[in-house]
Amino acid sequence: MSLQMIGLFLSSTWETMEMVFISCIVAVLFGVPLGVLLLVTRKGHILEFVSINRFVAMIVNAVRSIPFIILMVAMTPFTRWVVGTSIGTVAAMVPLAVSAIPFFARLVESAMEEVPKGLIEASLSMGGSPLQIICYVVIPEAMPAILRGITLTLITLIGYSAMAGAIGGGGLGDLAIRYGYQRFEVSVMIITVLILIFFVQLLQWLGDRIALRLSHR
Repeated sequence: MSLQMIGLFLSSTWETMEMVFISCIVAVLFGVPLGVLLLVTRKGHILEFVSINRFVAMIVNAVRSIPFIILMVAMTPFTRWVVGTSIGTVAAMVPLAVSAIPFFARLVESAMEEVPKGLIEASLSMGGSPLQIICYVVIPEAMPAILRGITLTLITLIGYSAMAGAIGGGGLGDLAIRYGYQRFEVSVMIITVLILIFFVQLLQWLGDRIALRLSHR
């Protein structure tokens, strides 16, 4: 393998990591409040507001139902408005983050569902406000499951980032398509797949270790 190809692999790997981690950070920042809102506004919960719950759930389900490659193309005008371009690594982060937010929000909602209702009721009986219960009871108790959700989101974004390469999103997906597929260089395709498998295995291992440590605490 030439030094030029090694350089391309290194730069493409960095672009993929950049896309995945920045998109995941955005997804966490918006997905956690959205997941909390989906849970606490349910009927019978601490901030019951059924109409808001149904509206938010409808929006979340609508975005989740759109295949990523279609979402990426449909968001081209919005992406261009936000970052000034619709091609490249930075442009790919916009649809990646938008697709990850509702996905992660549902994971957060499911994680917090596992918190025993007795803890919430005990906190209410001791005079805890809804905000205090969310911040000091629900989220801390659900943190191991939320961390597993972050791991799953990162792994899903790795797959999405590879698809982004199909329309000029940069990263390993773009490298695999331009060299592995269009130029019939099978070795490039194989190395790209191996790098992606390595990242997935590493992220899963780290996520499981951190979540297990928090569970023991």
